[in-house]
Amino acid sequence: MTGRSGRALLMWDDAVTAYRFSGSHPMDPVRLALTMALVRAYGLDGAVDVRSAAPAGDSTLGLVHRQDYVDAVRAVSGAPGSADGSYGLGTEDDPAFEGMHEASALIAGLSVAAAEEVWSGAHAHAVNFTGGLHHAMPGEASGFCVYNDAALAIARMLELGAERVVYIDTDVHHGDGVQAAFWEDPRVLTISLHEHPRTLFPGTGRPEETGHGAGEGGAVNVALPAGTGDEGWLRAFHAVVPELVASFRPQVVVSQHGADTHFEDPLAHLAVSLDAQRAVQSACHDLAHEYADGGRWLALGGGGYAVVDVVPRSWTHLVGIAAHRPVDPESVLPASWRDEVYARTRQLGPGRMTDGRTPAWREWESGYDPADRLDQAVRATRTAAFPLRGLLP
Repeated sequence: MTGRSGRALLMWDDAVTAYRFSGSHPMDPVRLALTMALVRAYGLDGAVDVRSAAPAGDSTLGLVHRQDYVDAVRAVSGAPGSADGSYGLGTEDDPAFEGMHEASALIAGLSVAAAEEVWSGAHAHAVNFTGGLHHAMPGEASGFCVYNDAALAIARMLELGAERVVYIDTDVHHGDGVQAAFWEDPRVLTISLHEHPRTLFPGTGRPEETGHGAGEGGAVNVALPAGTGDEGWLRAFHAVVPELVASFRPQVVVSQHGADTHFEDPLAHLAVSLDAQRAVQSACHDLAHEYADGGRWLALGGGGYAVVDVVPRSWTHLVGIAAHRPVDPESVLPASWRDEVYARTRQLGPGRMTDGRTPAWREWESGYDPADRLDQAVRATRTAAFPLRGLLP
């Protein structure tokens, strides 16, 4: 191993904003531009190494995706009007757009390059908030996701010799594409906390989904009731994730931090604050330092459709945590950034880096309430998954 840099790595390229399905699509790339602008406004770009990378080529994409699918993406990328829904391209969720292959491959390339840096030891921590596109399947676009950069990053580390990678997905939607990619692979433990599939896309992620064959026990799912807020979300995370990570003892932690768990997000039904999101980001960082070799941590973005009020603040906190220079939640957002928000969106940006919450939760060891829906969800997960990993439910 080479000596690890004391500075975190932040992957960025202005061209990622070309990942734009349409003018009315909820995944507006302004959320990426505003996040990077806020990172710069806080001076965090000087506290990390900011790099770009080449788009993922066909051989890299082939670690997860079928060649016929890559060929189909490339074809509609040059002729968006030809998309007819085949391979999930040209649907309401994933309308084809000019340059789709190039923009998607760039985001994938950024995550793969970050994974290489973390695995090699060049950097202990890396962030690609433009990534986390966790719904894409080997042969199909899904849920606003074309190439599954999270799965590709993990697959690249496996190719380089990793034997134990934990993937922690805190997006409001189930991390179905990453789970599917490693469904039978014992080297990867996927843990997803998400809104229950009864009430939210993609309709998967029940506790009984635990992997198959050699990968039995390698998938863990916490299906949270709609309306879950800070206390329940944090209780569920701490009741499931740390014990599994401690048992698995990963060589690297990969985490996905979709901001769509937030109470302002228009596409889902959880009620989590920015302050709780920041607490989970910190918890993932701490788990990497405690269990992964040398603190290896790759942190990705994901969903998030409150593109002004929530996403930039949440992911700027993530960058600050990775840089070991956390942003003060009470800080007033820089006027220059609020001016840029108004110039780009004609909206007034938020005023502080907090929602004014002080998240607290009840530890699992303090007792199980059989009448509480959140406790029922946690118990279902522990009962289904923990014995498969040699742990008490």
